[in-house]
Amino acid sequence: MCHAWANLALASIRGRRMRLIPKCYSSARLYSVVSSPSGPLHFYQNRQLALYASRNATPLTLRQLVFFGRLMNEERIIKSANYVRTELPVRIAHRLRDMQALPYIVVTREGVAKVYELYWSAFEKLRRFPQINSLEDNEAFCIFLKGLLDEHLPVIPNLYLGLSLASHHLLPEQLDSFMRRMLVSRISRRVLAEHHLALSASYSSRLDQSSVTDESRHSDNVGIIYTNLCVKSSIEHCINLLKSRPHHVIDPDQEPMENGEYHIEGWPDIIIDGHEDTRFSYIKEHLDYIVFELLKNALRFTIRHFRERKRAALAPSIRATIVAGPDDVSIRISDQGGGLSMNTHVQSPSDLFSFSHVKNTERLEVQRLGALRHAISNSKGIKGTVSEQLAEVSPENTLDVSRKIREREVSSETPRRIGIGLPMSNIYAGYFGGSLQLVPMDGWGTDVYVRLPKLGTNLEGIEV
Repeated sequence: MCHAWANLALASIRGRRMRLIPKCYSSARLYSVVSSPSGPLHFYQNRQLALYASRNATPLTLRQLVFFGRLMNEERIIKSANYVRTELPVRIAHRLRDMQALPYIVVTREGVAKVYELYWSAFEKLRRFPQINSLEDNEAFCIFLKGLLDEHLPVIPNLYLGLSLASHHLLPEQLDSFMRRMLVSRISRRVLAEHHLALSASYSSRLDQSSVTDESRHSDNVGIIYTNLCVKSSIEHCINLLKSRPHHVIDPDQEPMENGEYHIEGWPDIIIDGHEDTRFSYIKEHLDYIVFELLKNALRFTIRHFRERKRAALAPSIRATIVAGPDDVSIRISDQGGGLSMNTHVQSPSDLFSFSHVKNTERLEVQRLGALRHAISNSKGIKGTVSEQLAEVSPENTLDVSRKIREREVSSETPRRIGIGLPMSNIYAGYFGGSLQLVPMDGWGTDVYVRLPKLGTNLEGIEV
């Protein structure tokens, strides 16, 4: 009956550019009719989507990515390109099916429909892209990939906004499970695409000897993977980046004094100890993001707690401890920022990772929703990197940002808290089988434990 109704609806609107999503359910699945440049399509009658969604994704390990990319030649570049070309539409197809299983009222929410359109467009473009047979073909494919990556920058804020607005209609566990699958899959696709782009660029530079520098000639990097990544250097890098920013950028909730200026305090010391010479193979962008977010939170709450208590002349130190085990690298970040008692929006540490307003009431705050809409309107979107956060408040516009915050002006340069840092850090940590755990001591501070596998043998944590 449901199929017959959908076919009738499809016939009645053929030729018109519109979206019709009937309230017709079967086994909790939504049957829908949507428009596309080629005409209306019924989700579950689309043979190509069904074909790709029936295939299993082929997850990889860090070791496989490094081994294959270490000695690149033309044959391997072409093989890599065709793997990415055929793997990406499979992973996207599974996520399209995931969105089709959402209730009608969620699918039609602001943001979710936009993500579906972006995914459907990428799926069609990828499956139609011809086989790569030469370096010239790969060059065209790389340009195509870069374009897709840019097109999908609005995905995170759109998805986050849509699911926040629809969180009343989904159980917290259902919402968080869906968001996790979507974000892990998105990370996995960016890893494959960006790794291939980096391998292609490196191989092209080797062919053009005039562009090869001594640094690149002796680099241990393979694509986007750093095979000799120094954990201490990454932590120090994040510390320097954070301390180069004004206090009110780290803590946007800080109120100015009567004269409109902000009270300037010294930064808490951040002490690094443990196995300081630890090195391992990992994606530096992922490690940097995790460390940057955790240190940013530690600084924010330490400064805020210190400002409210004023029990000492200087804010207490933050400690980052590195431990290299036989199978894992662990990082513990300890602060004296008051613990979970400083956050009135959640009941337990794990709620900070949730996208549901039931577990984290902050998700539906007007300011948070406004920040998401601002990110959507910004052509830069959200990629989930440290560099994009630095671009918000660069040294060139720091003074201008300070003035605009004092005057309560809203601008594209004004830093806005999206609230996705901890959930994304948790997902990054678990991508290759690691973990992130928060252990608060209310009234004192918080210990955060990050565990990352160092052998590179764990498969990507993508879910079908």
